[in-house]
Amino acid sequence: MFSGLTAAALFSALPGDVAQGIIWGIMALGVYITFRLLDFADLSVDGTLATGGAVTVMMVINGHNIIVALIVATIIGVIAGIVTGFLHTLLGIPPILAGILTQIALYSINLNIMGGANQALSVDKYDLIISLRYIPQAISIAAIFAVVIIILLYWYFGTEQGSAIRATGCNAQMASAQGINIKSMKVIALALSNGIVALAGGLLAQYQGFSDINMGRGAIVIGLAAVIIGEVLGEAFVGKRLNFVLRLVFVVIGGIIYYIVVGIVLWLKMPTNDLKLFTAIIVAVFLAVPYLRGQARSSYKKALKAISRKGGN
Repeated sequence: MFSGLTAAALFSALPGDVAQGIIWGIMALGVYITFRLLDFADLSVDGTLATGGAVTVMMVINGHNIIVALIVATIIGVIAGIVTGFLHTLLGIPPILAGILTQIALYSINLNIMGGANQALSVDKYDLIISLRYIPQAISIAAIFAVVIIILLYWYFGTEQGSAIRATGCNAQMASAQGINIKSMKVIALALSNGIVALAGGLLAQYQGFSDINMGRGAIVIGLAAVIIGEVLGEAFVGKRLNFVLRLVFVVIGGIIYYIVVGIVLWLKMPTNDLKLFTAIIVAVFLAVPYLRGQARSSYKKALKAISRKGGN
């Protein structure tokens, strides 16, 4: 099986993995807002990503400018996030179920938007800003989008409203006691998160040249993988200096690392049917690293205390 493997094939696929990793890293920034800042398990992103791709593709096909299409896709994603927020805050539906309900609804909505299960978008027929046919340009454009989003998020979460969202995620009861409307903060955070995810969906649809009803399936797992990988790498390389903006940067880096690993798996000619299994293993490993590191430090400290006590006696 390994006899036909060449380093040239691996390195030739690497730029494409980086480009796709940055796009999924942008999606992971949206996941980071709900998962880490709000402590909200939002599963609606699987549907929102596909919605962003569907809206972008159909608007471009119907003659609209690609930038306008991306803006509209982002707005639709914001609306989807608001719906999830209202299901949770106004109707009292648990976070996971609220996200699942929005995701299920978006499946039918996406079919209606595209008029079918998928739609093609050729870079030869339309003026796109990103495509897998032009990998260096794709990497540059995706990186610009990632940097701009990180800057805007860093600014926004330093404002009064952004700080209120972070306070809501840290301790909702304390935030409410300080006069913060925690329901509004949850809705705003979900809207922002899903807007970013939909934007990533629009970029991904351009990059791969089509939108598909299943393109968002498993997006939450990939987003969580990018977040967790980024956090582990950030703590390993930066340590205590890992501030908010660096966390956002490492989330995008986590997306890149994830897709490089996926590229290596495909290069090794592993069965593509097992790709989700490999994804689960990767996420489980990176989830376990902080816990195992903490356990090791705790055991080390206990051993030092035991030694010091014996020395004192």
